This record gives sequence, structure tokens and C-alpha cells, in this order.
Amino acid sequence: MITQAAVTEDRNFDDIAHKFAKNIYGSDKGEIRQVIVWEDLQQLLTAVAGSENGLDILDAGGGLAQMSQKLAQLGHRITLCDLSSEMLQLAQQDIANNGLLEQYRFVHSPVQSIEQHLTKQVDVVLFHAVMEWLADPRPALETVLNQVKPGGMASVMFYNHHGLVYKNVVCGNIPHVLEGMPHRKRFKLQPQKGLKPEQVYQWIEQAGFTICGKSGIRCFSDYIGDRQYMGDYQPEDVLALERQLCRQEPYLSLGRYIHVWAQKKDKQD
Repeated sequence: MITQAAVTEDRNFDDIAHKFAKNIYGSDKGEIRQVIVWEDLQQLLTAVAGSENGLDILDAGGGLAQMSQKLAQLGHRITLCDLSSEMLQLAQQDIANNGLLEQYRFVHSPVQSIEQHLTKQVDVVLFHAVMEWLADPRPALETVLNQVKPGGMASVMFYNHHGLVYKNVVCGNIPHVLEGMPHRKRFKLQPQKGLKPEQVYQWIEQAGFTICGKSGIRCFSDYIGDRQYMGDYQPEDVLALERQLCRQEPYLSLGRYIHVWAQKKDKQD
């Protein structure tokens, strides 16, 4: 059985916020992630019953708010919460540049304390790429999901344990996998642990949600080797392949990240 190194404290990105913004969002990998998740969110929006005046959305641990800004552009109201003050400042600058400040409320807080900053439950929560950086992810997920009103929706994305194992094997790090993938300090922007999808799905369902859809994020792109020794293709071909197969097994479960969206059951259920 493959185990993983324990994370002893939650990760705060104050020290590398600018590098995070450049390397994570300003890359081909970031583009694939944005495209796939946005396709899912468009389905989510058609499934949630909200006000004609727009939805109340919580972007929990939202960092630079790349995805929630797309929702703000549609007229929805966003509460952006993050542990990193530096990330919030960068997000606020970008949001201002895009003319969306009126749609936003900023909360400097760990997601575990978000309930203290909300006066009512929200229609939609985004919880993207946060759990893998937390010492104890399940209580944080439960706290965030508890902020969703009955009939509302949750969009959860997490770093996939199976994808982490597979990537290490592809790279030849087989002893590292056999040792349980212990913590390596050199990868500051790469999570040191993944979450097992079957476990996260169970947590979501036990919190009173029905899972509506799942997508693998970067099911193929991260495993492609040196192009010098491979066939001829273009970057847009990789994106087309991701879009075509990312919601089908077995590819879905090999994504470096997995995005799952779910609806909260009504109180009478």
C-alpha cells in the first residue's frame, strides 16, 4: 500500500505569491485547468436555482480569483477568502484592473473560520486546490460545504493521489513511490501529497451533497515526454484531447487534479 508523508501545518503563500501567480496561472498547464473547470462551472450554473439578481458565491481559498472573476463578469456576487494577505492584494489589483471590484468582498481568513465572516449561506462555493495544502483537509471541506444553502452547489478541485503516483513512476522516481513519497522541500509550488478521489467523493456525499459531475484536470499533458522524440502535434491538440477524454474513465482518475461538482440536498431529503 502506498502511503504519503503527513502535512503538519497549513500552507500560506505569502512568501511566493508572485511566483505562484506566474508559474501556476500564467502557463499552458493553467490554461488547461481553466478551460476544463469553466466548462464544468457552466453546467453547474444551469443546475443551481438562484436569484434573478445573481448568485452569492464563496471563493474559499481563492487565491488570485482567476475563476471567480469569470463568474463576477456574469453579474454574480463573490466573497473571496484566503489565508495569504499577499495573494488577496494581488487578486484585488487584478479584480480592480478588470473593473469588477463592486462584485467582490475580500476576507483575510483561513477557510476553517469562514463562517465567522458570513451572515447567510451561499448559493455556490468554489474550493479549488486548497485541501492538498492543509494539515487536516476533511474538517476544512466540511466547514466550506456547510456554508452552502439547500439546493446550492459546490465546486471542489483537489490534487489527485493517483496522478501523483503515476507522474513519479513516469519520471522514474520508483524508489520514491515505494518509500511512500516522503516530503521533498525543493518543490515549493507542487503539493507534497494528493488526496484519494474515492475518499473525497465520500466526504462530499456524507456532507449531504449529491455528486453531479467529475473531470480530470491534465489527464495527459503532464505525462507527455520530451517532444524531440515524439510525434508531431500542437499545443491546441493536447487541449482538444483533454477536453475529449477528461470526463471518461480511466483517464479521469489519472488527472493531476480532479474537479467534482455537487448539489446540496434539500432539507426534507
